[in-house]
Amino acid sequence: MKRLFLLPTAFLIATAAAQGTRQWTTSRFDEFERGTPVDVAVRNDGQLEAAPALRTLVSTPAAFLWSVAASGDGLYAGTGAASGGSKLLRVDSKGDVTTAAEFKELTVQAVTVLRSGTVLAATSPDGKVYRVNAAGAPAVVFDAAATAEKPRYLWSVTEEPGGTVLVATGVPAAIYRVDPQNPAAKPVLLFRSGDQHIRSLLVAPDGTIYAGSDGAGIIYRITHDGKPFALYAAPKHEITALALDGAGTLYAAGVGDRKPPALPPLPASGQTAVSISILQPGSSISATGNSIVPDGSEIYRIAPDGTPLRLLQLREDVVYSLLVRNGSLFAGAGNRGRVYRVDTANAGSYTDVAHTEASQVTAMVPTPGGIALVTANSGKVLQLSDVPAANATYTSDVFDGEATTLWGRAELLGSASGIDLSIRSGNVENPQGSTGTLWSDWKPFKLTDTPLPVPATRYLQWRAVLQPGAQLRSVAVNYLQRNLPPQVDDVVVQPGARVPSPSAPSGPGSVVIGFRSTPSTAPSLGLSEGGAPPLIAQRDRNAVTARWLAHDPNNDDLMFALDVRDVHEQTWRRIKDKLSERAYSFDAGLLPDGEYVLRVTVSDGPMHTDADTLTAERVSPPFTVDTTPPVPGPLNATLQGGKLHATFAAQDATSPIAHAEFSVDAGPWQYLEPVGHLSDSPSERYDWSAPVSGPGEHTVAVRVFDRNENAVSVKALAR
Repeated sequence: MKRLFLLPTAFLIATAAAQGTRQWTTSRFDEFERGTPVDVAVRNDGQLEAAPALRTLVSTPAAFLWSVAASGDGLYAGTGAASGGSKLLRVDSKGDVTTAAEFKELTVQAVTVLRSGTVLAATSPDGKVYRVNAAGAPAVVFDAAATAEKPRYLWSVTEEPGGTVLVATGVPAAIYRVDPQNPAAKPVLLFRSGDQHIRSLLVAPDGTIYAGSDGAGIIYRITHDGKPFALYAAPKHEITALALDGAGTLYAAGVGDRKPPALPPLPASGQTAVSISILQPGSSISATGNSIVPDGSEIYRIAPDGTPLRLLQLREDVVYSLLVRNGSLFAGAGNRGRVYRVDTANAGSYTDVAHTEASQVTAMVPTPGGIALVTANSGKVLQLSDVPAANATYTSDVFDGEATTLWGRAELLGSASGIDLSIRSGNVENPQGSTGTLWSDWKPFKLTDTPLPVPATRYLQWRAVLQPGAQLRSVAVNYLQRNLPPQVDDVVVQPGARVPSPSAPSGPGSVVIGFRSTPSTAPSLGLSEGGAPPLIAQRDRNAVTARWLAHDPNNDDLMFALDVRDVHEQTWRRIKDKLSERAYSFDAGLLPDGEYVLRVTVSDGPMHTDADTLTAERVSPPFTVDTTPPVPGPLNATLQGGKLHATFAAQDATSPIAHAEFSVDAGPWQYLEPVGHLSDSPSERYDWSAPVSGPGEHTVAVRVFDRNENAVSVKALAR
């Protein structure tokens, strides 16, 4: 058993080693996601590996790049803007950027390079499909305004095996067939849906057309002559992307709740023209406003026989693009600018393979060496390689030891080789300040190093460099906080109150004991600044209740001791020790009437040896103990003129007289006013008359209360 004792102040600030080694472990997907991967893939089952190398081909001045297509010697990317016109940019193999065409419409929503080498660009809203070449101004091959339906939005342009192209539109949702080599030929309306938009479009090698709608979230399979079949009604309302693998399996991305479009009522009266405001799809609004689509995205797999399966649910991401590359399905998403590799064989499994440092990955296209992708917020063109990166680097999140900490041996689960580890530590949360690095330098370490080669500090961070083929599943760092003294944050003392047992109900005689900077003798104290709930005690004039707040920087278990002394004395008297609770009631009879202070001493002894135990203390404001009733003087009572006349005096040694009452012949108690009217002194005199029922003997009783509800009663006979 340990004794609770006081330690010299010099010892209180000494650093004793805290008992109990703890461990900081990074092993789950959400833990790895807090770090910074550079060419590192994070699997959702909690594993790191080298990712396909990601490099920036060009950063454009545009806020949005909506579309991308690959040509034999470069890329074409379509821009978007909140106002003004849009551009079609050409990026050559060296990364040099030129403007291939400029348009008055706001966005180049789709771009494709036909097998003939012809470049087509579709603009929105109220846009056109242009044929772009180096010879001159873009030529219009499809004008939405010239059709009977006059669609407002153009979402996709896709080449068919025969050389014609399909244009997917919105408001209304339709698909047109266009001959790009014969602009004079009238576009053919191939398909029209009751939804708002045909948001995504894909043509299989055999000419089968797949289309995804916005509104009902339907995936259509359409024959060459335009006969539709609803292949799947997704739980989401917008099908943003489609992809097809070599085996004929279709993949689709769905976004947002499936619900009726949020359109305003149609105002109509008399011959007034009807007008209506059409909303863009939720994914487009999310990108331009950089907001989140409710309920995120889902990715579906539809087998060649039509069997659907939900492959993946992403609650915080909006999937804008899908691409099958080398047998793997890649998804470009916002609003965190991620690229995911989806496991098509195991539902729910995926890998975060790229962080683009933009908000949305809006479009992807295959290239000879990998995947080209474009982003929005900000507009970049990037290349994701087919080859895993060498020296892929993952930097962990910053760990807070919450106190000066000794950093012990690290433990690792993963490959036996191909992983180089380093570590650094510091005493501020951000390693980089305005004047440079504020932490220790990165130091390489081995798993046998103990302690780690960094100074004892509050914060720690580790870094792993992975070679292709290496896998890292978990890193754990053992640590030991240096012991810091506990603290008593506040103390209140409430005379006349007792903490009941847990099963005892509170009642009318309850006293609320809280924390605030007022004298502890206040009859009711409210909530403390720290938000500690009030303590409900029972009124009991023969008890005193103390309550305190305390904490330990190391989160150690604490033990308390209570001492009390008269304010005019120097010697402390022990009331109770080895307390684990933070409230205690004791009998007021232990203390003679007077003014006292109470001291709470806290110790972290339950978690440490005697030599390493640290303590702290706090003294309460003065409080008064008063259990003795007033001392009564003689009660003189006579009958005068048919009335009772009485005089009386009382005196209290500790507190003022609060009030007095009298009763005649066992009648009801009546308030008795002192001479001078105010009852505010340790001694009071009373002189009063009262009617009686008639001649003869009459009994008068008086009871007097001091401020702490101690009472005394006297009686006399009047003749």
